[in-house]
Amino acid sequence: MLTKKVKKKIILISLVFLFLSSAVYFLYFSLNKNLLYFKTPTDIFNSEDINVNKIFRVGGMVKKNSIIVNQEEVRFIITDFKNEISVSYKGVVPNLFSEEKGVIAEGSLKDKKFFIAKKILAKHDENYMPPELKNLIKE
Repeated sequence: MLTKKVKKKIILISLVFLFLSSAVYFLYFSLNKNLLYFKTPTDIFNSEDINVNKIFRVGGMVKKNSIIVNQEEVRFIITDFKNEISVSYKGVVPNLFSEEKGVIAEGSLKDKKFFIAKKILAKHDENYMPPELKNLIKE
């Protein structure tokens, strides 16, 4: 038979375990909803089930001679040297945004070849390149 002290310790340990389990559960699911996944143009091209309304990030290099700036938007092409995707962005681009430099665009797809960006991320130095692209260039 268990003594009163042992019963209290078992209850305390059970409550701590329950609290930690629920904290991990809520943390995991709240973070999972807020994650934006990084995809390359090849990932998008090869994907069978693309959700057009889902927000995610497309990353790669800005193709040379592809930037077209007009009064309302900036259009450019992101490439991973295998496939490419056209991007349309309304807003001011970062200072580091230029041709043949790494870029990440956050937004949603219109179709597999056209991406509508809500944000352009280029908060890195000019030597930065996503690891996926480094591997592709080495090949």
